[in-house]
Amino acid sequence: MDLLWSRREMMKGIGMATLTLGLPGIYGKAFAGTAEEAKPAQSGACMLPPLPYAYDALEPYIDEQTLRIHHDKHHAGYVKGFNLAMEKLAEARKSGDYSLIKHWSREFAFNGAGHVLHALYWGNLAKEGGAPGGEFLQAAVRSFGSADAMLAQFAAATKAVEASGWGILAYEPYMGHLVIQQAEKHQDLAIWGVYPLLVCDVWEHAYYLKYQNKRGDYVDRFMKIINWKVVEERYERVKGIRGYR
Repeated sequence: MDLLWSRREMMKGIGMATLTLGLPGIYGKAFAGTAEEAKPAQSGACMLPPLPYAYDALEPYIDEQTLRIHHDKHHAGYVKGFNLAMEKLAEARKSGDYSLIKHWSREFAFNGAGHVLHALYWGNLAKEGGAPGGEFLQAAVRSFGSADAMLAQFAAATKAVEASGWGILAYEPYMGHLVIQQAEKHQDLAIWGVYPLLVCDVWEHAYYLKYQNKRGDYVDRFMKIINWKVVEERYERVKGIRGYR
């Protein structure tokens, strides 16, 4: 199932450079571990992508009930909210009535970023995730000193996200290195222009049924099911990009 959206609206509302390349072609294909070239996304409503594995595939790290609710309810809600925001912004352009522009711009950014991050999240999880390797591993050593240092910083930053948000490992093209950042909610605090490679959801809906208030335990278990092949493929697609101009 393809993810479809208005590329122009995406770029207005979300600062992650993931979207300049198109989630279906680049990160969407990474769900299946393929290396297909990106294809331009069509304009229109986006759709909820199917999980790339069964609901119980990540047991015992992430339980089936959590995965069902997280994907079928929460992620679906962001898709619905994103489509509604795009619809309302289109109506405003047509009518010239921008009295609610602040509200719908915020809804666009919140739900759009939530949709994209969740699509990336599903793709970077696997029961037998392996270990970092290839050119990505070399980049990790250059950027953090060692793979272990990268993993330790990512886990610490993710556990320390204030309230609800995400831990994000990304490629920063201006300096050409990897960075780790926190995102509050979905869209706040993120650096403009980076390409997310690995994301960890620390909204309570991602872990509370199994881990209750033990976010740290959830993050520790998350670190055991990272699909490093997908992370490496995402890096391969963006590693040569330099600067913003």
